[in-house]
This record gives sequence, structure tokens and C-alpha cells, in this order.
Amino acid sequence: MQIDYKDKELTQRYQLMAQTIIPRPIAWIVTHNNGVTNIAPFSYFMGLSSEPATMIVSIGHKSDGSEKDTLKNIRETGKCTICMVDEALLEKMHFSSKEMASSQSEAQEFEIALRDVVADYPPMVEGTPSAFFCDFYQELELKDSKTIPLVVEIKEQYIDDAILSDREKITLDYDPVARVGKSYALLGKKITPPTIK
Repeated sequence: MQIDYKDKELTQRYQLMAQTIIPRPIAWIVTHNNGVTNIAPFSYFMGLSSEPATMIVSIGHKSDGSEKDTLKNIRETGKCTICMVDEALLEKMHFSSKEMASSQSEAQEFEIALRDVVADYPPMVEGTPSAFFCDFYQELELKDSKTIPLVVEIKEQYIDDAILSDREKITLDYDPVARVGKSYALLGKKITPPTIK
């Protein structure tokens, strides 16, 4: 089967991409604005560059067409904290994807514990294996796109000591949650490649 994307509706293209560009890491993006802490999961994000240390996340809109709180807050405050999710946090992460009013906090609604770590940045989710404290870097324009790609620059990173398998080399060992189509998955079996001679 060969599929021409120009013949497919937006939702069909999304479903095709979401089921084949896998696994996609999934993480909470925590923002804070007007006294409310917003926590929303995103799976359209990825590391972009190590110099500058950046990630890119594509943010859609609410069902009424208005901008998501995450997008609004990053644009207005220039800050966000990106928290990786492991199996222990999966259920709360999934429930926190529910669309809520800007005046409501997912932290309170779903009893998600938060922890202040880096001054002047939103808190991280308690129990996250790793969190990135980021500044807004750049917004990209995609002609006719309904999602807004944002580039954020990593300023600091938190790593739970429990996932450090080698402190000197800063080697990590944990099972992050990934998005596979409409489901979630753990990475499972890891394969060590042969040595290149």
C-alpha cells in the first residue's frame, strides 16, 4: 500500500504518523502562570540539538480552537519544566491529559505531587526519573499547521540517583513511557550492538 498524504484528512495523517513514528517519548510539560500550575502530557516532542541543548515540542489547540495553556504559558513566561514519565507515573499522566479550564490545576485535580528544584522555573513532578528546566528559545511557523512547534533550550537537568547506573559517566538506566499509536509502551528489551572494528 502506498499512501499519498495530500489525499488524507488531518486526523488520518495524524493516525498514520502516530502509529509508525514510534516509539515517541512522552513527558509532562509543567508551566506556571497567573498563580496556576499547568501539567500536560505531550508525545510530539524530541531532542533537537546538543549545541545549543534544545528540544522541540509540537503543541496543538483546545477543542474550542483556543491555544492550549502550555503554549500560552510558555509564550508569556518563557519557562517550562519537562518531566519524563515512567510506569509508576503512567496513570496520573494519562488522566492529566483531560482538557481543563485555565484556572484549574491538574496537580490539584489528579493529586500530582510537585517539587521545587530550580529557582525561577516551574516545579517538577515528584518521582519523575528526570526533568529538564527549559527556556523558550524559538517558535517555528509551519504554513497551514494547526500545531505550533516550539523550541526550548535546556538550562538544567534533574536526574534521580536511583536511575544512575554509572555516576562517573552519567549513564542512566530506566524505562521511560513511550506513545505507540493510542497506547503506551515501555521500551522493554534492550539490544547492545556489536562492536565496530
